[in-house]
Amino acid sequence: MTTVTIQPTGISADDVLAVARGSATIVLDPATIDAMATSRAIVDGIESSGRPVYGVSTGFGALANTFIAPERRAELQHALIRSHAAGVGAPMPREVVRAMMLLRVRSLALGRSGVRPLVAEALIDLLNHDITPWVPEHGSLGASGDLAPLAHCALVLLGEGWVLGPAGERQDAADALTAAGLKPIELAAKEGLALINGTDGMLGMLLLAIHDAAHLFAMADVTAALAIEAMLGSERPFLPELHAIRPHPGQTASAANIHRLLQDSRVMDSHRDDLAHAVQDAYSMRCAPQVAGAARDTLDFVRTVAGRELVSVVDNPVVLPDGRVESTGNFHGAPLGFAADFLAIAAAEVGAIAERRVDRLLDVTRSRELPAFLSPDAGVNSGLMIAQYTAAGIVAENRRLAAPASVDSLPTSGMQEDHVSMGWAAAKKLRTVLDNLTSLLAVELLAGVRGLQLRAPLEPSPAGRAAVAALGPAAGEPGPDVFLAPVMEAARAVVAGPELRAAIEREVGPLG
Repeated sequence: MTTVTIQPTGISADDVLAVARGSATIVLDPATIDAMATSRAIVDGIESSGRPVYGVSTGFGALANTFIAPERRAELQHALIRSHAAGVGAPMPREVVRAMMLLRVRSLALGRSGVRPLVAEALIDLLNHDITPWVPEHGSLGASGDLAPLAHCALVLLGEGWVLGPAGERQDAADALTAAGLKPIELAAKEGLALINGTDGMLGMLLLAIHDAAHLFAMADVTAALAIEAMLGSERPFLPELHAIRPHPGQTASAANIHRLLQDSRVMDSHRDDLAHAVQDAYSMRCAPQVAGAARDTLDFVRTVAGRELVSVVDNPVVLPDGRVESTGNFHGAPLGFAADFLAIAAAEVGAIAERRVDRLLDVTRSRELPAFLSPDAGVNSGLMIAQYTAAGIVAENRRLAAPASVDSLPTSGMQEDHVSMGWAAAKKLRTVLDNLTSLLAVELLAGVRGLQLRAPLEPSPAGRAAVAALGPAAGEPGPDVFLAPVMEAARAVVAGPELRAAIEREVGPLG
């Protein structure tokens, strides 16, 4: 079993994936325990001095000027968690909640939040015992951080609220703690606020999306190459010297992938020197690397933003090593919201251009002698006609989802929080865009495979052969119409999984 150790410098994106999507065990490096104890001693000193400090001896938000008597400060922290656990809607997926909890531990362990080590250890106990809080999908505005989602997590530490049951059902948190042999904790001054004042939900979703997008953008090159091959397109637009003169890194990598994927193909050989073919292919074929490459460059930018956030202290107020406790705005999710929106735009366009290639493959006037809708007996049979309808509907949805959430803001908390990031919404819809992109690439994979089958007896490229082998058991050979939904689900699984890419890379080498 993998072990993730939370270091004084934080954790890596791979650590987050190992915990969110796996069952890695989490432990704290002893140095993080020392750092938390040191910052807690500063908070305890403030407590005893009687100085007014936001979140320690005052209320929150618009109530920041309300002094809280010492004997009620623990009560204040508990009340904060209960009142802020105000989300509604369906529960967030297990992987998102686990990523969010781990990232909150990471921030607390940096020793700038003034919490006792036992608070971080209590969150780790939930993760290590596979207890996942029930976190409703609606509630966060992305500033002050992901307050409501994190409050639903923190509430479970108090033995209150809900958790996800084995089948996704809602269970009482108290029962789950008892079954795991865990006990609720009591919060001290500042600790409730430190548990919820972070960008951890946004960042967790963004890190998961980065991993998924990297795979899908590589698969987009694969499905594009299959479609181009099936349509008797040219490989010449992907020559390296043509991309060296416009040196965008993502474009160069995507073009190199497509060019390599089109080699050793009898289908391509059949028309390489045929002057009867078009001098220039359509944009959706010829410009595939320019679009997918720009998406890759966008992903690199988003990865940089997420990397910075992974080493950031995101809390308010923060405890500085010299003893000062200062209010910050570091909980504001604008950097993550902008990044999520930008990546959603890029992913939507990768899907949109894939749908255009599908449409060409199905159109008898543009597919270069393939049968209408890729059916050998079009008329009685509709072939992949409605698969393209599905793709068109998904493209339309992605265009709606690509409208940025981060340009929206609604003031809250009596105008104290008068500009919010909507970063949670941006990250959440990004995940939907990527799921939709999986479906769009699945339709292109199916159309490309069917097109290559119809080019028989010409043998396709190694990538084409691998794709036919991967999808063939579900898709079968071209022939009468079949119940298509299971075939499309199988194509989604092939696109989302690692097997097809691995099989292709065994033949042509690693894809960039």
